[in-house]
Amino acid sequence: MSDMTASSSFSSSLQRRRFAAWLALGAASPLLPARAAAPFPEKGRTVRIVLGLAAGGASDAQARFVANKLGEVLQTPVIVENRPGASFILATEEVIRSAPDGYTFMYAPSSVVAQNPQTLAQVRYDPFKDLTPISLGARGPLVLTVHTSVPARTVQELVAYIKANPGKMSYASFGTGTSSHIYGEAFARQAGLDVVHVPYKGGADAAKDFLAGRVQYYFDAAPNAIQNTATGKVRMLAVAAPKRSPMLPDVPTMGEQGVSGVDMPSWLGFYGPARMPAPVVEKLNAALAQVLAMPATRDFFRQGAYEAESSSPKQLADLTRSTYDQWGDIIRKLGLVKQQQ
Repeated sequence: MSDMTASSSFSSSLQRRRFAAWLALGAASPLLPARAAAPFPEKGRTVRIVLGLAAGGASDAQARFVANKLGEVLQTPVIVENRPGASFILATEEVIRSAPDGYTFMYAPSSVVAQNPQTLAQVRYDPFKDLTPISLGARGPLVLTVHTSVPARTVQELVAYIKANPGKMSYASFGTGTSSHIYGEAFARQAGLDVVHVPYKGGADAAKDFLAGRVQYYFDAAPNAIQNTATGKVRMLAVAAPKRSPMLPDVPTMGEQGVSGVDMPSWLGFYGPARMPAPVVEKLNAALAQVLAMPATRDFFRQGAYEAESSSPKQLADLTRSTYDQWGDIIRKLGLVKQQQ
């Protein structure tokens, strides 16, 4: 074989080897189009809504109602997973360490992002860096409720009774560092009350002792307050909001009864782990907006004096920041320091 023929054969062989290597590496090359991601949600794959409260409470009922409707909209199973304890910290940490793929997110009260990081020593998450806002879910007031064993029908009568029985009265909350706890503390400081705080793992657990009279009063979520009042063992004395609730028009505000600084309405929102892809967030946001706008959803929430309400992710992010700052002012004015659970 001539030198020219050998050289040509070698060159062709080298080119073939190079082309084969290029094909082998092509899938990893940024110059080639990447394989399209699977559409969200994949049909039949379960979506989890994590809730940091025990089953049976008002927030649990709201989450399950939304989950049922959301499953219909997304055409895939949507379940509620209860992870109660530690003032929602366990549930929040579960969401934060989950894959940011849209299949795990939480339904959480404002206390999780606005109060816990400022009141609980064991909180290790940053509400602005470790979570992805998806949509607002509901708004509604907390209500000051009292067991009927206490002969008080107004806030001032409750204050007088507690002062006549120093150290003998206790108030419940659905967790240390939550809004129900801070409102209870603010009320005690404002009125100069000698009372004992008893934290629980959610509204359902608190209700058991409250209805039995083992704790005498507490700032409860409006849906729970309505349910407990229906038993005849509880009275509603005031709403902790700037104005009366349209669903509870006969219940005056704390301010109307001479107690200031206990007037911020509460809300709940949907948050996922950090770094969720924008298309997934948009898909969930649109689906939740559809569910929360349904007449059936709005009627269900109103039964508990809450308004179902959606928002854009940015609107929820802005609300999270403003609520965090507002609670920060209250916490500093009260002189509260971070507490252990």
